[in-house]
This record gives sequence, C-alpha cells and structure tokens, in this order.
Amino acid sequence: MIEIVVGDDGIPRCSWGDGPEIYRSYHDDEWGYPVDDDRFLFEKLCLEGFQSGLSWLTILKRREGFRAAFYGFDIDEVADMGPDDVERLLQDTGIIRHRGKIESTINNAQRAQQVVVEFGSLGALVWSYEPRGQRSPLASSTPESTVLAKDLKKRGFSFIGPTTVYAFMQAMGIVNDHLPECHAWEPVEAARTAFPRPT
Repeated sequence: MIEIVVGDDGIPRCSWGDGPEIYRSYHDDEWGYPVDDDRFLFEKLCLEGFQSGLSWLTILKRREGFRAAFYGFDIDEVADMGPDDVERLLQDTGIIRHRGKIESTINNAQRAQQVVVEFGSLGALVWSYEPRGQRSPLASSTPESTVLAKDLKKRGFSFIGPTTVYAFMQAMGIVNDHLPECHAWEPVEAARTAFPRPT
C-alpha cells in the first residue's frame, strides 16, 4: 500500500520513492512532471515494456545502458534497427536481454513514426487521453489507460497493456499521482497547470 514516509532527510515522500538514492531522485525530480518530448515519451513507453515481470529499480539502474543501446531512444534511429541489431543487443549486458522486448522496441518505434505522421507527435496522441476529474493514486489502471492501451495495440504497438500504460501516464505527468501529502505533489501540480498540452 502506498503511504507517506518521512525519509532520513526529513522530507515526506510517497513510500515507493523512499529507497536507494537513484530511486529517491527519480521520485523527487522526474516522476509526475509533465513531458511532451517524443524521445522521452518513447523511452518511457519502451522501458515500461522491459519492466514487465521486473522491478522498476532494475530498469532504472540500467537506463543509461538502454539509452546507449537504443540510440538515446531516437524514434527514427530505432525504427531503422534490424535483425543484426537484435542479435547484438542480446549480448549487451547493459540492458535486459529479452528478444521479444528488444524486437518490440524496434516495432514500437516504427509504429510511433506512423503516429507522428498522423498526429504531428507522439505526445499529441498520448496526452489526448489525459484523465479529467479525480482518480485514486492507488489504482493500477484507469479507464483512460485501458482505452489508450487499446488504441496503441490497434496501431500495432506491442508489450502494451492498461497497467503499463498507466505507469507511463503517471511517470510522464499525464496524471499527478503523488499523494497530496508528498512534498512533490505541489510542484508537480504547478508544473502540470503551466504545461501547454501538445496538440
């Protein structure tokens, strides 16, 4: 259960963020702040797929390895990757060496290119599913994440489901699911208020 924990630095945080420094920094400085940069949106969407069956901390510790392996998650660069790249990455100890997830990342880059052609950006599509009204920060998925996951699957994206999509939405600031008592809730909410939604 998510609750508020006061860390050894005296700062109240969502309990999941009071861990190793790399996790604490991610909670404090990244999670929930709104993002419209397609490269970062694509990165998070892919890393959520890699996380399936694993902890986010496992992925976070390898994030720089993933960035190096997938050209900084440049959508066009990843879309051009082929079978030789898959075989190379299966030997890369800096990432999770799972053939299906590696192939999915390449596939999803190609699907993202199509989204950019249709909507102008990946951000315009995913932000169009921003929830309206109140939600429970304890939910693992929402009606909006379910519909967005179905939309992405219809477009050919893989390793996508309502739970992974909701985790993506939380991390990218499409919702603010810091607990209200968390020190990050207010600055995240202010950033979301000032954020121009991509269209």
